[in-house]
Amino acid sequence: MSLPDVASAIAARPADRPPLIDQYRLMLLIRAFEERAAALFEQGVIFGTAHSCVGQEAIAVGAAGVMRETDYLVGHHRSHGHLIAAGADLHRMMAEMFGKRTGYCKGLGGSMHIADLSLDILGCNGIVGAGIPHACGAGLSATLQGSGRAVVAFFGDGAAGQGAAHEGMNLAATWKLPVVFICENNQFALSADWRTQRAVEDIAARAAGYGMPGEIVDGNDLVAVEDAVEAALVRARAGEGPSLLEMKTFRRMQHSMRANLPDVRDPALVEEWERRDPLPRFEERLRASGDLDDDAVASIRSEVEAEVEDAVRTALADKDASVDDLAPSVFAPHRSYPTSPAGGERPLAFVPAIREALELELASDPDVIVMGEDIGKVGGLFRATEGLYERFGPERIRDTPLTESGFVGCAIGAALTGLRPVVELQFSDFAAVAFDQIVNQAAKLRFMMGGQPTMPLVIRMVGGAGVRLGAQHSQSLEALFAHIPGLVVVMPSNPYDAKGLLAAAIQDDNPVVFLEQKLLFYGDPAPVPEERYAVDLGTARVVREGTDVTVVALGASVTHALRVAHELETEGISLEVVDPRTLVPLDTSTIEASVAKTHRLVVAHEAVQFGGLGAEIAAHVAQHCFWELDAPVARVGAPQHPMPYQKDLELSTLPGPAEIAAAVRGLLARS
Repeated sequence: MSLPDVASAIAARPADRPPLIDQYRLMLLIRAFEERAAALFEQGVIFGTAHSCVGQEAIAVGAAGVMRETDYLVGHHRSHGHLIAAGADLHRMMAEMFGKRTGYCKGLGGSMHIADLSLDILGCNGIVGAGIPHACGAGLSATLQGSGRAVVAFFGDGAAGQGAAHEGMNLAATWKLPVVFICENNQFALSADWRTQRAVEDIAARAAGYGMPGEIVDGNDLVAVEDAVEAALVRARAGEGPSLLEMKTFRRMQHSMRANLPDVRDPALVEEWERRDPLPRFEERLRASGDLDDDAVASIRSEVEAEVEDAVRTALADKDASVDDLAPSVFAPHRSYPTSPAGGERPLAFVPAIREALELELASDPDVIVMGEDIGKVGGLFRATEGLYERFGPERIRDTPLTESGFVGCAIGAALTGLRPVVELQFSDFAAVAFDQIVNQAAKLRFMMGGQPTMPLVIRMVGGAGVRLGAQHSQSLEALFAHIPGLVVVMPSNPYDAKGLLAAAIQDDNPVVFLEQKLLFYGDPAPVPEERYAVDLGTARVVREGTDVTVVALGASVTHALRVAHELETEGISLEVVDPRTLVPLDTSTIEASVAKTHRLVVAHEAVQFGGLGAEIAAHVAQHCFWELDAPVARVGAPQHPMPYQKDLELSTLPGPAEIAAAVRGLLARS
């Protein structure tokens, strides 16, 4: 750019933006931080992995310079620059990378997961593309709260191939959310160039397919970045929806600081981009405008290097991460509630009890929203949301595209930013489509952020068999979710508990997987109070007292166990039936007390027996109640094959009263 062009560009730059010399200093600070981090990695001071943004500084600084302090930022695994540009503390960043307790995440997250909720940085992510739906959730919160906030979501060109990226951008465009998607196209995803990843060179071209503007921007030109991001933010705040900005740039270092892979990039291409390095390019512009000279450059370099060195020195002296922070970072404290009211005389079936809980929580808390496929005017596949759309409107009862990963991720972002979303998955089998968002995001974000955020999210799932829907709509997956640290797992067996436990789940500050078994939908109505109440999470219930055998039954198996108890009573056999109600946290004390009384245990569930939750309960009792047992623990569950469609085969696969009765008789015969 000629001297007159430089002067013209600077003169046209809005006066309310940060001074260019400050922007230069910030870019230099990011460069110094990354280069020092790389050196520390080579020295073995930083372990694991870290990802450098050297060469991409203009994007982070340019975007941050036109964002409001209250705007949300969603990063990715290469986000040190985004954090620094947004005002993050270098000492706490270095401390996190060193695994220190003073780090942003108390040493539990590491380089890829640094976040600062006080700066509205919602998190960075080791799963490529996973943060894009979270940005949608933050945008949804901003829209419903009328805050005027916008969201800037960064992702790399590799992430553009992920399903989460497509689902998130489609959702944002469909709902006109105030999100600016910034693709930092640094030309390579680890080693793959664009020809390996996609058929179309320019990612911005995809924007038309979502119905949003797309623009290619010189990501190594700070002023061009500022201009593009500011225009997109103005559009977002005006209610015109999202934009996709593709920032062409280059990753000067390897994919990560782990120097264990060959650099297969074309040396000629590397050299070409080296000449376009944003820092010397910007420095030349400032020299041309008279804002910078040799002395100023030397002074600024000295200042930023000293600032980085001070962060390194102080962070190294800090205490290491502590085991004391592990457990408290998994779950926020659960609430306790007054004793639940008596059931009364009003009979209510299971699905209406779910509906009533939703209605009461929506009426009591304006932050509660419900989202899912066909939950609006249709009222849900099993009619659990019938009538709620008409009462609370489409803003709070939100029909979604068929995009489980997208709307579960959106709910995560909404939960991080002030809402209490309830997501309906039509079948628990569909959780597989959203598995990353449930297992790697909802379950882990609080932990990876050092226990900072709460995650008030409920994911309702209809599970189990019995209505001839075949193998992909009939699974019971409670053991799978119970195995993931960070998820609360609830499984009611009757209408009273369904209402009270769902209320508690919605009011809880943790991600809750709420499992509703189909067979319960067709059970007899039971007494349920009309008022709003909640049942404590983590408390089992002795449904029927007995003396000879304890049956711990899950979900619909509780009904089977009660039927068996009535039948065996005529034979002089007394069963005690225990309903855990909440599988995580599991009330082992109630189970232990029952076994101490009966000295025999049967565990029954509809899920496949092998690897089922019954195995965990049996192992716990064997370990902690061994001397109380008069016989081995018996388990009742489904055989190890998928659920068949044909009615007789489905019926033979489902464990029921006959199997529980046989297990009880077998225990008594052995003892």
